[in-house]
Amino acid sequence: MWWKKPNKESVVLLLTPKKPWLALLVLLVPMLAQAWQTDRSYRFSILHTNDHHGHFWSNAQGEYGLAAQKTLMDQQRYDVQARGGGALILSAGDINTGVPESDLLNAEPDIRGMNLVGYDAMALGNHEFDKPLSVLEQQQKWARFPFLAANIYQKGSDRRLFSPWAIFNRMGLKIAVIGLTTTDTLRITNPENVAELEIRDPVKETLKAVAELRATEKPDVIIALTHMGHYDDGQHGSNAPGDVELARSLPPGTLSVIVGGHSHDAVCMAQANSSVPDYQPGQPCQPDRQNGVWIMQAKEWGKYVGRGDFTFRNGELTLENYQLIPVNLKHKVTNQDGSETWLPYQEPIVPNTAMMKLLTPFQLRAGKQLDVAVGRSDGLFVGERNKVRFEQTNLAQLILRAQMAATKADVAVISGGGIRTSLAAGELSLRDLLQVQPFGNQVVSVTLSGEALQDYLARVANIKTNSGGFAQLAGVSLVADGKSVSDVKINGKPLEKKKTYRLATNSFNASGGDGYPQLTTLAGYRNSGLRDADVLRDYVTQHSPLKTADFVPPAIVHLTDEQVRERDRALEKQRKRSYPRMFLAWIWPRAAQD
Repeated sequence: MWWKKPNKESVVLLLTPKKPWLALLVLLVPMLAQAWQTDRSYRFSILHTNDHHGHFWSNAQGEYGLAAQKTLMDQQRYDVQARGGGALILSAGDINTGVPESDLLNAEPDIRGMNLVGYDAMALGNHEFDKPLSVLEQQQKWARFPFLAANIYQKGSDRRLFSPWAIFNRMGLKIAVIGLTTTDTLRITNPENVAELEIRDPVKETLKAVAELRATEKPDVIIALTHMGHYDDGQHGSNAPGDVELARSLPPGTLSVIVGGHSHDAVCMAQANSSVPDYQPGQPCQPDRQNGVWIMQAKEWGKYVGRGDFTFRNGELTLENYQLIPVNLKHKVTNQDGSETWLPYQEPIVPNTAMMKLLTPFQLRAGKQLDVAVGRSDGLFVGERNKVRFEQTNLAQLILRAQMAATKADVAVISGGGIRTSLAAGELSLRDLLQVQPFGNQVVSVTLSGEALQDYLARVANIKTNSGGFAQLAGVSLVADGKSVSDVKINGKPLEKKKTYRLATNSFNASGGDGYPQLTTLAGYRNSGLRDADVLRDYVTQHSPLKTADFVPPAIVHLTDEQVRERDRALEKQRKRSYPRMFLAWIWPRAAQD
């Protein structure tokens, strides 16, 4: 046995599904084109990351970064080779957007660093489209590995815009890697950047790609490299279906492995269809398995390198071992004297010197523009992903009030997914603000009647939690019931349907991003031409030092289904109680008045 594991699982690749002819062809072709040798064991390992988001440099505590990742990847690759296997290094996308040093340089340091690490392929993530396609084209020129997406087409044609797959030979085994991108990209990306794209159904495109591959390349193993998200038991909410739904929707044996990203998860299962809720570095990790397909994801930012060790023998693929390897991750401890120390979870990984030589000039070049103090705060302004997509936060209030001030608006809204991190207490720099708002959207506004504003709020305030579109609101309080809104107040006063109000937002949401109503075609629409981070910078400077107590979010109440039913029952009961009085008023008006 190669790498040993107590709970070894395997999947037979050549099964016959009860599906239409295309699905049948997908599975029959390899039976006619066997390339592997009988009774020979082929060993290979997948090393993978996802959702890098510009983190080419380590953070203040020395965590992650491509220099340490390079050292770790080299160690793992050499270990795989020493055990008779071959390594495949994959990224599940979203290289772009999140760190100002990277954003200012269009992720050039990240891509050149990935070249040095030795990445073999990358799936296109939705954030690869945050900037115009000309930037993505330049990034492809920098990269020495392919950007994959089998389901992205030129709108109105059958022409794929990117390489659909890549073929690799590892120890005599032919491995195909198919790229897939979430269909949500068209909804959650600036519409101007994706206007010419068509992103097709991943299930249908996988079947199509696999049929093409098995008719031409005849691979032994097929891997899907996806940027679609992992949602336990396929419960994807308002997000597009992800990896679990993909695996369940395909005939058994279509894919062997899904290496994914997009949801920023450490996919480590506690039990069937339920992942470990708060995975900690160093814990064992069992990837998900659906319909015979292993599903893997390695959190975010290069915090981990995922490693899956496989053996292929007589048409059967076996996962021998899987682990998430932390990249210099640390935890904070409080000492007896009250001071704090960051301690590593594992033996420190020494940064690779060649990588440091490559990346340092990029870091210094961007740093000169970013290390500019803009203000101070007396506490934490909350912008973490697990907050801004679920509840109103004080950081959203800060951002929205800045936009209201710049446009003289009565109310403001943005999608929570546009807030990328928190602002810590103390001195604030331009870098800090650009980490919060890295997309470079412009601040816009529109004049609406009270009736139109209420209709707009009914749409955005009822977007579900745990999605990037979850609405952060300022200047308004309301009750949302999943379909409509009630008890709407603008700056403490009841909304008047015939009155005129001004709404502030950003160009992304105004263009229909995250599924918001499009505002750009309305007569009262105005684009200020001001970048959102610049508006925030000016507001922070003018109101510094910021006091968190001044930015308490408004009362936005989201009724549960049960609360809606209780409300409706109470209204029905009240309506029925009014029937006798109505009848009495009809036949005896004076008695009804008494």
